[in-house]
Amino acid sequence: MKLVLAIVGSDDSAMVSAALTKEGFTVTKLATTGGFLKAGNTTFIVGTEDDKVDRVISVISAQSRRRTQLIPSTTTMDIGVYSAFPVEVTVGGATIFVLNVDRFEKA
Repeated sequence: MKLVLAIVGSDDSAMVSAALTKEGFTVTKLATTGGFLKAGNTTFIVGTEDDKVDRVISVISAQSRRRTQLIPSTTTMDIGVYSAFPVEVTVGGATIFVLNVDRFEKA
């Protein structure tokens, strides 16, 4: 048995949740916040059999897309003046961890 942890941007969260549920996977959703952009995201927890891990990953990947976004960036100039200019960063997609499960019980 495996435990899949997938961190997905909030924009894709509803689609990922619906797709996993439609495929018959039991999913737990946690609202989380990323450290880099301080943006909201969702962490999905899915327990599944070893042979279904690739299907879980494929469903998550199909529903979470990478895209670029402009974010403000502040720069300090030598004369003490602050300037804000947009910087393009890649957001979205999914970060997925697969962990071994030594024991599973449903009480």
